[in-house]
Amino acid sequence: VPTLNPGSVRTLTLTLDVPGSVTSGDYSVGLEARVGGEAEATLGTSFSVVRSDGPVIVSLDISGGAPSARQGEVLSFAVSALDDQGQPVADPSIAWRVDPSFAGIATDEGDFVAYSIGTARVIVEADGVADTAEVQVTSRNAPSGTFTVEWHEPISTRYTSDHWEHGDAAYTGTWGCRAVAGGMCGNALFVWDISTRDAPVLTDSVLVDARVVNDVKVSADGSLAIITHEGSNDAQNGITLLDLADPLSPAVITRFTAPDLAPGIHNVWIDGSYAYLVVDGSTASAGLRVIDISDPSNPSIVASYYGGSSFLHDVYVRDGLAFLSHWTAGLIILDVGNGVAGGSPTSPTEVGRIAVPGYRVHNAWYWPAAGYVFMGDEIGVPGRVLVIDVSDLANPTQVSSFTLEGAAPHNFWVDEAAEIAYFAWYENGVHAVDVSGRLLGELDKQARRVAGIQYDTGGACITTAGTCTCAPQVYDGYVYASDLNSGLSVLRPTF
Repeated sequence: VPTLNPGSVRTLTLTLDVPGSVTSGDYSVGLEARVGGEAEATLGTSFSVVRSDGPVIVSLDISGGAPSARQGEVLSFAVSALDDQGQPVADPSIAWRVDPSFAGIATDEGDFVAYSIGTARVIVEADGVADTAEVQVTSRNAPSGTFTVEWHEPISTRYTSDHWEHGDAAYTGTWGCRAVAGGMCGNALFVWDISTRDAPVLTDSVLVDARVVNDVKVSADGSLAIITHEGSNDAQNGITLLDLADPLSPAVITRFTAPDLAPGIHNVWIDGSYAYLVVDGSTASAGLRVIDISDPSNPSIVASYYGGSSFLHDVYVRDGLAFLSHWTAGLIILDVGNGVAGGSPTSPTEVGRIAVPGYRVHNAWYWPAAGYVFMGDEIGVPGRVLVIDVSDLANPTQVSSFTLEGAAPHNFWVDEAAEIAYFAWYENGVHAVDVSGRLLGELDKQARRVAGIQYDTGGACITTAGTCTCAPQVYDGYVYASDLNSGLSVLRPTF
């Protein structure tokens, strides 16, 4: 509960989870409610940790690591312990910490990641004895620079949703109904000629029965596009499949609807001969639908999946794995042809999942070479992107985060070759972050932010003005970014 209005009441429960690495001693923990910097209410408790019977550790010795590290670099330390008989202690109960605390963090496994330039002391403790390793932390020297707006011609009659670039064409969706003079609802896909990359030209549009065309995706070979429908007048939501024989003048192949799709389709992903649709809603009637599009004129539903407890918001498919952004149910990984769990597009099989308390998984990007998934929560402020280690697909683990004040993140794009992540951050615009190397701890404290741009200051999301960035896409040296309020922008990154 970050804020509480006057007269409002909340009941809080304090639950303690004490790691096994905490050493013997007396501890206290507490929460404070502050008004004007003064504590008005507290909730807390004290507790003791008593060491179990076993050998008494009389000496500790740190090994490994390195005497120096750059900001954000991870060092792995080990420790050996001797008891009062001079014998090695197997699996000693120890605790790691860093002094000063702002210099970095140390995990229970002895991994240290550096935050601040200067001297960091990595300390291991047990039974009143300790050992220390000093690390000289130097600048990360990450790339740095700016974004330049190369092109932006606002669309004021409709809100703009997601977009996709392929070949010499860009496609932008539309969202909701805009209450301005001449305002329209989200029933259009706009088609742009981007043969001159920094000077898009609007060439065509496709109109459908919808109030939200939230998403558009293009097949890898560029022959087919799919747009999603929500809020159709006839209550028959679904998708429209487009023939891109002429990419700048798409032709409707068919509008595909079905009772299963009636709640509305929010997002779509195309992978080979299948499309993965996100059906609105928070019951088993919603969730994921897999569509066979091998004959685009005659699509058919071949599989469904619902992860339970909350609605599905997005899907990302790569290497035979589907990553479901399943809101409070978390990130769910399905085998849809990878083979790790015997799944296929027609028989999606759950591989693993992770739910972070209080976090609503809105979107995800899978980077297989690095073994990470970046996932976002579009509600929480300050906004926080979480990094999930999926090197063990059955046991995803949160290892890192990136936090930015003032707004929440929306969609991402990772330039994997350059190891730069581009985050759309609603009112805060677009931000580029260095995601090279092993990721651990709070990335925003590791001098990894490369550049950011808030191209239209003032105003707010879903109004008449102000930055409200939805989605970035790195394309041919530029960053194309859609903005709910003002449409498509072409940004040039200089770094």
